[in-house]
Amino acid sequence: MADAWLIVGLGNPGPEYEKTRHNIGQMVIDELAREVGGSFKRHKARAQVLEGRLGIGGPKVILAKPLTYMNTSGGPVAGLAQFYGIDPDHVIMIHDELDIPFDTVKIKIGGGEGGHNGLRDTTKALGTKDYYRVRTGIGRPPGRMNTADFVLKPFSSTEAKALPFLISNAADATRMLIEKGLLAAQQQFHSPS
Repeated sequence: MADAWLIVGLGNPGPEYEKTRHNIGQMVIDELAREVGGSFKRHKARAQVLEGRLGIGGPKVILAKPLTYMNTSGGPVAGLAQFYGIDPDHVIMIHDELDIPFDTVKIKIGGGEGGHNGLRDTTKALGTKDYYRVRTGIGRPPGRMNTADFVLKPFSSTEAKALPFLISNAADATRMLIEKGLLAAQQQFHSPS
């Protein structure tokens, strides 16, 4: 499947994590799934998977939500990439990002993991850092709040009002990355609004 894209939304399994900041990647995958249509099915690579196309005649995509915890996301990602014959340059990880403000989306390929254990495990499993990342800003914890506590909490009531727009922007950024390339997506989503 040389032209297919593996798009992975990082998060933790289970209803207690569903609406937390750490699961924004999976929220974006759910948004993309509405466009693709169909339903997720359990895959032997320990992930929920939905295969389809982004739009009529659009690119083939495999949307995935690992069923493992964030810190062990790499195994399912590498397993799916191998199963579908997808090279790392056609893998897109959608994840929460502490180092950019809430309501901001940034796109890059490669680079460091910035302390993100889901990315670190994915890099180890794929054997390269050269995969795409759609970095969905959740901001820094307030005051002296522990980072782990912050990412595992639901969005504040103020953030919750803007969350649908952030999810939609991250989905749009992912679509543009696939359809028009990295530079066009960066120019669109990195410029001040």
